[in-house]
Amino acid sequence: MKKVKITVLKRYLDEEIVKEYGSEGIGKCSVLKEGDEWITGHGKPENFCDDAWVAIQHYVFALAHDCEMFYDGRWVKQPGTAICSCNDGLRPVIFKIEKID
Repeated sequence: MKKVKITVLKRYLDEEIVKEYGSEGIGKCSVLKEGDEWITGHGKPENFCDDAWVAIQHYVFALAHDCEMFYDGRWVKQPGTAICSCNDGLRPVIFKIEKID
């Protein structure tokens, strides 16, 4: 099994949607920060957001088991890499997930 590195690339806050649906004072994700990194095999890393893990775990699992390309290369151009987000519709976090040796 390969090791996989998870990196937080960006945290977003959709102010238009938050204004209509969000709770008072909601901001960008307070659990994860840009530049945060974890190395894992296929299990949830320590101190990683449970909800974000549910959203990205299948990409981590595939890369840990030597997947090179997703969707026949029509998505991310770098082999062994996935770019995806958590499922928070108000303040999503974007992750880079990459297979490492």
